Amino acid sequence: SGGAMAGSPSAIGVRRAGNEEFRRGQYGPAAALYTRALELLEDAWEAAAEEPGALLAHRAACRLKDGACSLCVGERRRGRGALELVPFGVKALLRRAAAYEALERYHLAYVDYKTVLQVDCSIPAAHDGVNRMTKALLEKDGVNWRQKLPPIPTVPISAQTRWRVPSAGPPGADTPPATVPRGEPGESSAADTERARTLKEEGNELVKKGNHKKAVEKDSESLKLNQECATYTNRALCYLALKQYKEAVQDCTEALRLDPENVKGLYRRAQGLKELKDYKSSIADIKSLLKTEPKNAAALRLLQELSRA
Repeated sequence: SGGAMAGSPSAIGVRRAGNEEFRRGQYGPAAALYTRALELLEDAWEAAAEEPGALLAHRAACRLKDGACSLCVGERRRGRGALELVPFGVKALLRRAAAYEALERYHLAYVDYKTVLQVDCSIPAAHDGVNRMTKALLEKDGVNWRQKLPPIPTVPISAQTRWRVPSAGPPGADTPPATVPRGEPGESSAADTERARTLKEEGNELVKKGNHKKAVEKDSESLKLNQECATYTNRALCYLALKQYKEAVQDCTEALRLDPENVKGLYRRAQGLKELKDYKSSIADIKSLLKTEPKNAAALRLLQELSRA
């Protein structure tokens, strides 16, 4: 990173030694070495924002592993933590989320996991974190748990990772539109995301009532505002119920573009492919799913059916 590190060979050496201790599971000594490296960087602090940011994140990880969660959340030096140095740094956000989770501060953990997904929506750890926090908050606060959430920061477009899976067609042929391409990134995107979430939830309610056609309309409106993995897999479920198998497969493919290991995406695409008699691809999806969840009963059952097909 920044030129400051280049000018401080000792800081590099100390950081490497810290990494070595960390790998050996010696988190206390590693944290001490990272602190030393930060001190060596003191003079060059401003020039190398990335570097201290990484060191703070590493030191937070040591404290997290060592169980000093409160210290980790309050990871501050000169009143500044890793996140203030590198706003929307995914590693630091994930570590802080894990620390909040360990402290049972689920609201704050949820916000950090959601922020990570805005930066890069293909990070399984963040998807898992959101799912865990949603369950925990439902149990703690009941169905209105969302009302007690602190605001989720809107990640500026500049900080978002532009995930693009190379496709078979010419470049750009079937890439989904960027999530929030229009207007001022601030207000419109936050409002759009909120509206998209409401529409998705309305779609879920319609599914529970068995009205799949109406649910498809809600999910489609939601997806125009915000391409979210769960909305694609929800709409795929409706398409399967309506026997629109091609559309179901397409939606799952979009979901898997956003989150390559998504269990629902793999399972529902396998169901659609089975109905389209593409057994080979269907089996491949189920096998990918079983790598993530080897004991998934529904997937194992579908695999049995497919092996007889």
